[in-house]
Amino acid sequence: MTASATDLQTLRGHFPALARREGGRPVAYFDGPGGTQVPRGVVEAMSDYLYHHNANTHWAYPTSHETDAALDHARTVFAQFLNAGPDEIAFGANMTTLTHHLARSIGRGLEPGDEVVVTELDHHANVDPWVYMAKERGLTIHWVRLDTGSGRLDWDHLEETLASTTRVLAIGAASNALGTVSDIAKAVQVAHRYGAMVYVDAVHFAPHRLVDVQALGCDLLVCSAYKFYGPHVGVVYGRRRLLETLDAPRLVPASDTAPERIESGTLNHEGIVGAAAAVEWLASLGRGDTLRARLTAAYRDLHERGMAHFERLWTGLSALDGVRCFGPPPGTPRTPTVAFTVAGHTPESVSRHLASRGVFTSHGDFYAATVVVRLGLAPHGLVRAGCSCYTTEDEVDRLVEGVAELVG
Repeated sequence: MTASATDLQTLRGHFPALARREGGRPVAYFDGPGGTQVPRGVVEAMSDYLYHHNANTHWAYPTSHETDAALDHARTVFAQFLNAGPDEIAFGANMTTLTHHLARSIGRGLEPGDEVVVTELDHHANVDPWVYMAKERGLTIHWVRLDTGSGRLDWDHLEETLASTTRVLAIGAASNALGTVSDIAKAVQVAHRYGAMVYVDAVHFAPHRLVDVQALGCDLLVCSAYKFYGPHVGVVYGRRRLLETLDAPRLVPASDTAPERIESGTLNHEGIVGAAAAVEWLASLGRGDTLRARLTAAYRDLHERGMAHFERLWTGLSALDGVRCFGPPPGTPRTPTVAFTVAGHTPESVSRHLASRGVFTSHGDFYAATVVVRLGLAPHGLVRAGCSCYTTEDEVDRLVEGVAELVG
């Protein structure tokens, strides 16, 4: 990492939110899987746009040209972030809205008898849009089972479920509930063998592993900037040929050129500027001759640190009586996100207790409702703690100590 990022405290200095105190202690933010804190530079980039460049697009005056340039720059930045082309990057309100829009667009080309495959491990943003689309079009939905023991997909069942009638496989790269990282390249290879399109939810994956759509081979991939230190903006990669031909609902006067043809209405320009700034901030934590090279170096170092924190957290929680951790254990493909329960306490009460001590965790089903049902934990769900770039060992220990107070 660069000299400015070698010291974790220097990195933490980029985040004004870390100065907050609750219960007499600095706040330890473990709610990153639901949305990370934002570095100062990202907010400054957004305010600079709003103060000095704010305009609508494609008109013949300077601030409009500057807005066009800012959006083009953001497409270039995200092209490097995902290893795609700038004309393969589109923006939207969020991943859920984009998926509803794209599912409807894809569905317009499908017919009764066609099949769509979803998984029990996924966030429902990559399930329900396909279910609704299938209902509207008279299609069949098939579910790939979750292996509740391992917290992973049943891959034999995945291969059994895909068939010549499968038109779409919707699959998550990482589970936002359990932290499971799935082998997307393998899933794509099998699905493409049947001629199926693969739609990847990388919302929980992108903050922890650098996405490479070329290596994955997927057709469409979505992520959300607010999960990797940016504002609330959704980003979608799509193969250029697919974006050019997709029957996307659009206004007649709107652009019919990819990627703008799948973007609806006036975009959140300041949010897109901030999303690009978040990627550039991540790149500033690494060294290299290109943005992609700097991102690669930064992600390597952040992954190593994050997994060390995760193992410390998993080990500490697992050693407590009445605490049960869910998902793949340390040393297996996963993100630094721990989901757990405490016997005799609801997840909400655990989160309230921790919050009173300045440790912020989330609780519930995190919109991965099927995971919670399959684990037999409905309606209360799980406590979730995610390690982010600003997490420290002391914060991990504070979380474990807070849970220990409940079971001691």
